[in-house]
Amino acid sequence: MSRFIDRLNQASPAVLRPLGFGTAQSVSEKPKILLVASLAQPNAGDVAGYVAGADAGLLRIPKLTSGAKILKEISQAVPDIPWGGWLRDIGREGTKQIAKLGCDFVVFPPANSSLAILQNNDVGKILEVEASLNEGLLRTVNELPVDAVLIASEQKAEHFLTWHHLMLFQRFANLLTKPLLASIPFSVTDNELQALWEAGVAGVVVEVGLGQPVEGLKGLRRIIDNLAFPSQRKRGKAEALLPYVSPEASMVAEEEEEEEE
Repeated sequence: MSRFIDRLNQASPAVLRPLGFGTAQSVSEKPKILLVASLAQPNAGDVAGYVAGADAGLLRIPKLTSGAKILKEISQAVPDIPWGGWLRDIGREGTKQIAKLGCDFVVFPPANSSLAILQNNDVGKILEVEASLNEGLLRTVNELPVDAVLIASEQKAEHFLTWHHLMLFQRFANLLTKPLLASIPFSVTDNELQALWEAGVAGVVVEVGLGQPVEGLKGLRRIIDNLAFPSQRKRGKAEALLPYVSPEASMVAEEEEEEEE
């Protein structure tokens, strides 16, 4: 099992807990919203500094040959956290080489990723989806052999979170039974992180490097550590509503049946 996926399942309100008489996990021991550091460029100077405070690291891999070498070097330089590969335009033949990456998990888009990725059971699988995905397709994700879902968005300098983002995250969390991750700007605030967590987001992906301060994630780590656990009411999934039939309507229906007899 992927180390990162295991922690993500523990933090996610969407995953059902097994019933039984085992030792219950106290609220204080449960991991809070997870922080994933996505490297903006593979040759970032001080990798250890950029990812300090993160629960996992993520490297964009446009080409498996060069990406495997870089990911191996980075994971050896910072072995304390699990590392993942963010795959782009990897065809069927390239997918077969995922095992050579030696990563803990992979993130991949559905449109141009081969089903051959299923052959590798040693890594966690995170499906990258667009926020515009319709409800029908979104519900089918629950039945797919993937471990989590990432809502990715383009990170621009002026990018900031809006109420529309929160509505989208809430919609995804309500419809999915798998852990949900979201890519967010580096400038996210404590109130925004709290709102995302209460909406059902189990992990956030933040781009580091390229103008971001070294060890800047430590500030986000402190914010996350001080977040308040959402109430069960806010963390709960939406329940199906059954139609209500009033007593009067029921009596009328019974009288009509008697008259027909």
